[in-house]
Amino acid sequence: MKMIIGLGNPGKQYEDTRHNIGFHVIDELAKRLSSPPMQSKFNGMYSVIHHSGEKVMLVKPLTYMNLSGECVRPLMDYYNVELDQIVVVYDDLDFSPGEIRLRQKGSAGGHNGMKSLIAHLGTDKFNRIRMGIGRPTNGMKISDYVLSNFSKAEASIIREAVLTSAEACEEWIKTPFLDVMNNFNGK
Repeated sequence: MKMIIGLGNPGKQYEDTRHNIGFHVIDELAKRLSSPPMQSKFNGMYSVIHHSGEKVMLVKPLTYMNLSGECVRPLMDYYNVELDQIVVVYDDLDFSPGEIRLRQKGSAGGHNGMKSLIAHLGTDKFNRIRMGIGRPTNGMKISDYVLSNFSKAEASIIREAVLTSAEACEEWIKTPFLDVMNNFNGK
């Protein structure tokens, strides 16, 4: 089984914030792949689909960003999902809005959701799609910035990044992650 995890925060007030871009990719995949309604287990929402001969789980942790690992690790254990069979999709301040980067390992880079995942998984060696949200330029605190909505100017750029990231996830279902990385980095 493959697992695609989109990081974000639950609740209407966070729905369109920069920190929830991972949830948007999961929503896009659910639509594209005709996913059944999501179920609840281990403080997360998930659905299981069959696509390209693979069983795939789409996951949205509901633990709030900073505790994402508390949902993901128990789901992986319960469904016996190996580390090389996951991909985590999340926001990244270090890239301009809309830019995406795929990696197979790396530090948390100050991202609390990734810190939680690395702590609960016991390694930083797992597939990830980092989606650029840019950094605040007006002196806004990072915590306020990631919980703010995208500007109208950014909205279409972000929508394209969500579509591209969903496309990369779809390709990963049937292709090794390294090949997907080579195809999508720089797009």
